[in-house]
Amino acid sequence: MMPVETADPPAEATIDAFHRGAFFLLQPAGRGHRAGLDAMILAAAVPSGFAGRLADLGAGAGAAGLAVAARCPGARAVLVERDAEMAGYARRALALPQNAALGGRAEVLVADVTLCGEARAAAGLADRAFDCAIMNPPFNAPADRATSDALKRRAHVMPPDMFRQWIRTAAAIVKPDGFLALIARPASLEAILAALAGRFGEASIMPIHARAEEDAIRVVIRARHGSRGGPALSPPLVLHDAGRALTPRADAVCNGKASLFGD
Repeated sequence: MMPVETADPPAEATIDAFHRGAFFLLQPAGRGHRAGLDAMILAAAVPSGFAGRLADLGAGAGAAGLAVAARCPGARAVLVERDAEMAGYARRALALPQNAALGGRAEVLVADVTLCGEARAAAGLADRAFDCAIMNPPFNAPADRATSDALKRRAHVMPPDMFRQWIRTAAAIVKPDGFLALIARPASLEAILAALAGRFGEASIMPIHARAEEDAIRVVIRARHGSRGGPALSPPLVLHDAGRALTPRADAVCNGKASLFGD
């Protein structure tokens, strides 16, 4: 995941390679949210054999959705983003010649994930239109480190009642027996499980640790639509060894060579 020079990006953007060149993003340079490990880990929560229509809710520049499309040849990704500027970066990324290998299996939809009912359907998020949904929503509290970058603030600051609103939308647009995957901070686990209740069950919860001896910094949750099964705690993913290098498992997960849950 590093800037490359295979094409000339606009002055305000960089073209960045992911999955060791399997796909590329166009991202704002020096401002806004720039995708990293969180998006790659989230994408790896989708089973390797997934084939169907996927909604990447709050897609930003499209990192997670494109990572799924790159790893799963049968996946078709809809990159759902409210911010017109970030959606523009995603749309321009899809036109890059470096992404020709994706075969046109991704599209951008400018829509607000929090819309309800007829307004949501009119925006392009119809009921039961997707086989799965993934989300890497904002998870900084308003009181967390402030930034003067409005584009970054919109991507990072968690509005009130966010998880209930986003998971409500996922429950509406995902087909019965489809699934939802999301990544968040451990502090949000209680709110997420409450929002899943009655909508998604069989929640597999995987803690993500920077190092084995440290507390988890993220949780990834994958749950099935309409299931009444209870949650289960999966073995953790440890990102780094004693130094700064990725562990072999984390390297495979973050570079599109393995799924997070082993499927």
